[in-house]
Amino acid sequence: MKLPAVALAASFCAGIALGLWCPGADQLSSSRVLWLLIACAVVGIAVSFALLRRGALFVSATASLAVWVVIGTLGAAIAQQPPPQDFVLRVLQEKHIDLQVPLGWRVQLTNEPLRLPWGWRYDLALRSVEFQGETLRISGGLRLNYAPRPEAASPPVVHIGDIFSLLAQARLPQTYRNPGTFDRRAYLAQQGIDLVATLRAPELIDPLQHARLTPSGRLILLRSKLRDEVDDLCAGLPDQAAVLRAMLLGDRSFIDRRESTDFQKTGVFHVLVVAGLHVAAFATFLFWVGRKLRFSVTGTSVSILLALAVYVALVEQRPPVLRASLMAAVVLVASCFFRRLDLLNSAAVAALILLVANPLELRDSSFQLSFLAMGCIGGLGVPWLDRTVQPYAKSLRGWADVTRDAAHAPKFAQFRIDLRGVVSWSSTLVPASMARTIPKMLGLIFRFWELLLLTLVLQIGMLPVLASDFHRITLSGPAVNLIAVPLTGLIVPLGFLALLAGLLWHPLGALAAMPLHWATALLLHTVHWFAHFSGSSYRIPAAPAWVILAFFASGILLAACLPYRSARARRLAFTFAAALVSTAVLVATYPFKPRWTPDRLELNALDVGQGDSLFLISPKGRTLLIDGGGAFAGFPGESGHNSPDPGEEAVSPYLWSRGFKRIDVVALTHAHQDHAGGLVAVLENFAVGALWVGPEVSAPVLQKLEEEARARGVPVVHQGGGEPFNWDGAQLQFLWPHSSDNANRSGATNDDSLVLHLRYGNRSVLLPGDVEQQSEREMLNEDALEDLRADVLKVGHHGSKNSTTQAFLSEVRPEIGIISVGEDNPYGHPSAELLSRLAEAHVRILRTDRDGAVQVTTDGRNLNVSCFVPCHDIFQTISVERPAPKDQQHDQQQ
Repeated sequence: MKLPAVALAASFCAGIALGLWCPGADQLSSSRVLWLLIACAVVGIAVSFALLRRGALFVSATASLAVWVVIGTLGAAIAQQPPPQDFVLRVLQEKHIDLQVPLGWRVQLTNEPLRLPWGWRYDLALRSVEFQGETLRISGGLRLNYAPRPEAASPPVVHIGDIFSLLAQARLPQTYRNPGTFDRRAYLAQQGIDLVATLRAPELIDPLQHARLTPSGRLILLRSKLRDEVDDLCAGLPDQAAVLRAMLLGDRSFIDRRESTDFQKTGVFHVLVVAGLHVAAFATFLFWVGRKLRFSVTGTSVSILLALAVYVALVEQRPPVLRASLMAAVVLVASCFFRRLDLLNSAAVAALILLVANPLELRDSSFQLSFLAMGCIGGLGVPWLDRTVQPYAKSLRGWADVTRDAAHAPKFAQFRIDLRGVVSWSSTLVPASMARTIPKMLGLIFRFWELLLLTLVLQIGMLPVLASDFHRITLSGPAVNLIAVPLTGLIVPLGFLALLAGLLWHPLGALAAMPLHWATALLLHTVHWFAHFSGSSYRIPAAPAWVILAFFASGILLAACLPYRSARARRLAFTFAAALVSTAVLVATYPFKPRWTPDRLELNALDVGQGDSLFLISPKGRTLLIDGGGAFAGFPGESGHNSPDPGEEAVSPYLWSRGFKRIDVVALTHAHQDHAGGLVAVLENFAVGALWVGPEVSAPVLQKLEEEARARGVPVVHQGGGEPFNWDGAQLQFLWPHSSDNANRSGATNDDSLVLHLRYGNRSVLLPGDVEQQSEREMLNEDALEDLRADVLKVGHHGSKNSTTQAFLSEVRPEIGIISVGEDNPYGHPSAELLSRLAEAHVRILRTDRDGAVQVTTDGRNLNVSCFVPCHDIFQTISVERPAPKDQQHDQQQ
């Protein structure tokens, strides 16, 4: 077996996947699983040896791999054991504490306070909590944010390990519960963060016990000092400081959204994530230093291993850097014994070590991307290079030494002879020193070609995962990587040299940082220049599962054929390469139709936190997105500046999960941030046919949205109260506001909201935006009261007591009320008064903060309701049939 570690790692991964998907695996007790694990290992080893002694090599190997599958399954079962009784989420679930009020927490600092552009962040381990006069022992993680006001006092000085009491109102991390959206809550849980809180004043922290610094604590203090040193060396250059913090120390906290988006658009976001590229640059620099100092192979390897250990301790210990460091360690240890390891085997050993330590890493997208990248390089890139440019690059070594020609194949020996002839001939035309640079120039060309091939392999090989996870296709990636990768190899060693010099003497560090500034400025200029080309990248839905499976099957079979040189292997390789390219084109273009049900009107109320976003599909497939959510984004320097963007993180992923690339109409009910904030991202990510807005008012958010629409060629249409019209099989009418109302008025109000009424068959939907009592009263006083009747009501203003008045509710008479509201929002929505009114009217209530995305569909007669989070029993499925009125029956027959 040429790749034994790959086979073992694949078997172990298969077992973990089986354990994660196997129902009831997490219910086994830890001790029972441990004994099963030991028994399987012992029996497996015994069976394998017995079969091996009988000469049944294939059967023995198969039995060994089966044992690894079983071990992986049991390892996943151990990793999924229920949390302890005092775990904070378990305590919350059992309602022993209530997060609706500030609580007194006893906590321990698990990391040094992290300085951010807007304040400070503290990662804390929970020890106990005071609730209703009792002190409860509790475990889990809490992330505390503090954004000081100019007049506020500085927070107390605390260090890792310190214990203090804290008064704060904690909450669960925000997450959007819609199909296709990223689970931020699970992501933070992987980092040990279960709750988040905001510190209102520094006086609410009371230090109790200062901890003694441990060796690990000193390393963390050094990491914090290095971060400050980066800021000092880049004083006045905040963009460079943010990028260097990320590239050198793994801290992306200062990368703003615009900077991050540009790196994503150009396909070089990986240079901001400390990973294999950075570790390779660091290790290569150290290897070069060792060679220059004439260290022995063993001395160089040991020095690099020690330096890598310190490097890993200083940066964020995430799968990419751990994987790369483990691979480098395996290669360095092997070099001490003069052994050369295959790249795929080295990666497999690193994967095994990481998965044995934590089997749940297999679910982490970072882990998957890391090892997929190594699989692309080792399985496709390296064999491709071995068959093309790599032998020529190797033959350049000692090209002037005739005695080495015999060590090369005849084809490449002839290349060396021809090269010497070219150099000799050139010496008669130009100075000899210039002629002898020809081999060096060839070497640079070969390295350039290697980098280009590897970049193409990575871009193609990782295409399905990037399209599924990030929904972005980057066309400029290969070109930008040709510049960004060499610059990264230069920036990393230069950066650490400047940091070390700065720690010794700041003026020396500033001098050493001069070439670092030039290289970083060139990287930023390159990224921004390419990112500004509109066609350099575009967004795309994730391809169907069968396309992704076909893609990876083609890639694996192609990798299996590449090492062989026979005619049959070449034909098979060509076939699988064609299949790989074909499926890659399907992934990149997504020629598939979006998923919707014909002849049904569909309403989807999306979970966008404290905001509104409604997505409608007509019976014939036209789409209308009303609002895009948008919690207050803040301004540079404030804590909300980099807060989640619902348009990017909730609305767009949902639309991509349905396979939509185009939206016929985007509508904004009124110019408030919680409705308009996410629509800029929607305009960026989708082809939009038109933008509907109400009467023009002077509001910055509306002006920005209209400017974005016009810049993209999207017509802006002002809507208002008017006659009903046919909307692709359904009847749509704007009930409010009148076109002349509030036109060109300064500022936006809730009563500016567009009110839409849709009817399909004998079923109707009313969408009143955020209108309040005054507008509701004026609509009731008009003559078109019959238009207000609706089976489904999107409850106005997130369930405020000032909307959906009793008189309005009596006229609408809905069966179902949908409240779009944020979990634990500070406004107390929905109000108890409003909920009481709905209950008295026998309206069945669905809420996005509790049920996630809510979908209502109708064929004109029946109503069907489903929720992303399984609804309460009485709401799980509502299917009510009503006979259509006689006049509508006649119209339908016509």
